[in-house]
Amino acid sequence: MSKNLFGLIALFLLSFTSISEARDQIRIVGSSTVFPFATAVAENFGKTTSFKTPVVESTGSGGGMKLFCAGVGVGHPDITNASRRIKSSEYKKCMDKGIGITEVKIGFDGIVIANSKKSKRLAITKKHIFQALAHKVPVNGKLVDNPYKLWSDIDKSLPSTKIEVLGPPPTSGTRDAFSELALEGGAKKFPSLAALRKKNKKAFKKIAHSVREDGAFIEAGENDNLIVQKLEANPNAFGIFGFSFLDQNSDKLQGASVDGNLPTFEAIAGGQYGVSRSLFFYVKHQHVNVIPGIKEFVSAFTNEKAWGEDGYLIDKGLIPLPNADRNSIGSAAVNMVKLKM
Repeated sequence: MSKNLFGLIALFLLSFTSISEARDQIRIVGSSTVFPFATAVAENFGKTTSFKTPVVESTGSGGGMKLFCAGVGVGHPDITNASRRIKSSEYKKCMDKGIGITEVKIGFDGIVIANSKKSKRLAITKKHIFQALAHKVPVNGKLVDNPYKLWSDIDKSLPSTKIEVLGPPPTSGTRDAFSELALEGGAKKFPSLAALRKKNKKAFKKIAHSVREDGAFIEAGENDNLIVQKLEANPNAFGIFGFSFLDQNSDKLQGASVDGNLPTFEAIAGGQYGVSRSLFFYVKHQHVNVIPGIKEFVSAFTNEKAWGEDGYLIDKGLIPLPNADRNSIGSAAVNMVKLKM
């Protein structure tokens, strides 16, 4: 056996020894949108099993992936939550570290634009959203820096109030999904940008995903609860976050209709609400059977009592997967089927 190979094996074994000696509690990072669902499962898991309650941190989908794919050992998380699918670049980073992954899709979520119930409900289109928030927009056939200051500058049917939208940072999966679903969807409504998309997708995405930086869009961090508090304090402002947070604060906030559809449980589940996405968590194979309870936690999350149509996660705002998908995804999850991209 070569010295290099012996050294690698020794380092590999040492990393697992340090894990088992230093940690007997599952560590979960990632999406702020998935955070309340993971927290609910973790708390229930701690109460109903002999395992310790997992530690769940809200770091954002991108931040969670960075931590998750950084390596194996006591300093690295076991599971990461994501409000969008793992990117090919993130998958490659995990593979480069020799990390095996199981992907678990847990359900669906809508991305809402919400405001205080003290104000009128907004009725907008994806085109309006792009015009309100994009850095550059087409005006009279030319692409210019966003000139719109008031909602009514975009469309006279909209309120004559300043465009002020609090939203997630670039590290957030909600930001990624919002850019893809809402901003790109709105950009495609302009013939010039639709033509650009056919010729040069990279150039189109750069325009569609670039958000204005003149104060109309305010990055509010990964704390969705903070956005809720700010909307209560400022009835003229709007916030972007997952449906579950709207659902949990429905006594204070209301979601805008987008292209004629309100962000309701039924509209998201049925596909009518056009700004919705899938939610995931990812499990690190090297930590299974080393950190106590990972397999059992995955089983608890994919149990009908949790993610089923009458499960306790539905009360938290999770939109459930169809029955057949829950069966197939749940089976793959508990058997730790390796993700291949």
